[in-house]
Amino acid sequence: MDTPQQDEQGRPEPPQQGDETATLLGFLDHLRATIAWKTEGLSTAQLQERPLSSTMTLGGMLRHLTYVEDHWFCHVLSGRRQCSPWDSVQWEKDPDWDWNSASEADGDALRTHWAAAVEQSRQRWENFAASHEHPMDAPVARPVRGDMNARWVLTHMVEEYARHCGHADLLREAIDGAVGE
Repeated sequence: MDTPQQDEQGRPEPPQQGDETATLLGFLDHLRATIAWKTEGLSTAQLQERPLSSTMTLGGMLRHLTYVEDHWFCHVLSGRRQCSPWDSVQWEKDPDWDWNSASEADGDALRTHWAAAVEQSRQRWENFAASHEHPMDAPVARPVRGDMNARWVLTHMVEEYARHCGHADLLREAIDGAVGE
């Protein structure tokens, strides 16, 4: 497989003429790299800042996206029980635990856990794709709201990251003035 070209921030460019899977995964990796870019170089205190009239922080976003990666690729796509540490969270006591608990975490640890979850998700996708003749059409059992196919999971992940990249743009600019796509 060809190595994707990178933009001036070092983010992989999605293929302009790839098939459906390559295009979706290309955009997902581009958006993941955007989150890495928007959070790099910030201290733990900066990752915990709430510079806008919102409870959202970049640190909370990193923990939330770690959960999102594990939920969709470990739990849903792979059909396993919730991965650790999410399996022991008392979600009924704090439905936003992933966001709220980040204030107790070191910034480097948040980035490291998120990057590890991204790598595990890539491997889980490769395993899933290798075990299905037509992976995008392969059925995926969703614990709530009914089943879907793998195409839906990848499209949802692109949507999830795209939404949070917009949030990250605003938060980063408010924290230290850094701007850029």
